[in-house]
Amino acid sequence: MILGQDRAVAQFASAWASRKLHHAWLLAGSRGVGKASFAHTAARRVLADAAGPQSNLPGIETSDDHPMVKLVEAGSHPDMRHLERLTNEKTGNLARNISVDQVRGLAELFDLSPAMSDWRVVIIDSVDELEPSGANALLKMLEEPPPNSIFFLVSHAPGRLLPTIRSRCRRLDFQSLNDDVMTSILEAQAPDVSAADRKKIVAMSFGSAGRALAFAELGLAKLEDAAIAILRNGDPTNARRSELASELGKRGAGERYAAFLDLAPSLIACEARQADGIRRERALDAYARARELATVAPRVSLDPAATVFQLGGILASVTDPPLP
Repeated sequence: MILGQDRAVAQFASAWASRKLHHAWLLAGSRGVGKASFAHTAARRVLADAAGPQSNLPGIETSDDHPMVKLVEAGSHPDMRHLERLTNEKTGNLARNISVDQVRGLAELFDLSPAMSDWRVVIIDSVDELEPSGANALLKMLEEPPPNSIFFLVSHAPGRLLPTIRSRCRRLDFQSLNDDVMTSILEAQAPDVSAADRKKIVAMSFGSAGRALAFAELGLAKLEDAAIAILRNGDPTNARRSELASELGKRGAGERYAAFLDLAPSLIACEARQADGIRRERALDAYARARELATVAPRVSLDPAATVFQLGGILASVTDPPLP
């Protein structure tokens, strides 16, 4: 079930029920608000209904017992492709981008007749991570879409996509989740988290269930406390940011490091909303710099410890006076 996104669900469900739907859907919104879950659930519904028997469940839900759904869940449905960054077998790290070869590989899906029904589905999660040549290859497919094909393009920053890609999609906007929805998701998926910790996690997740679940799983409350200490008290001796950099630069800290890249700009944004005067100006400037660094760092494989140290400096700049 897709919680908190009733409007997006209703819009797609209505289009699918009439079979008068766009071939490409741009799922736009912040990370962790349900875009990828929506794409997966909608793909299940399309492939199940197309092959039959049709689901009588509301919205875009489908029974787990449906044979097409079982194929989707096993990753073996012949009429579906899911593109995401691949893992480098030598390093164990994710590739910087979704490659053009992955996009061109979709030709295999479209060169053959559908195997199970008349419909085919492609999910790209996220389309923001396509390398430039991959974006151009996708554009050609969207310009001349194969019949009875649906593309779900997950985007955390739709403004950065090629305008020509955006113009060929129907956009569905996904909103930040309210506290009640966030609490329900945590209760269902992280039942071991105490009520007190759950409340704190909801407050620090800014409407992103994905972020909340990551915080719950990775125990990020300590990192949040450290970041807020730098943000509000400064770090004139570099001690606080050095400690953070040392902790998140360790081997095996990759998931916590990635979560911190997501957390730091959000904390600065929250501070900016509560501040005024020169502090607000500093916070807004720090937010822009932190967001840019957090976006670029994983794409160009910047050193985690050095990146966290730099982020710590950006956090401190909201309070510490600038160097002469």
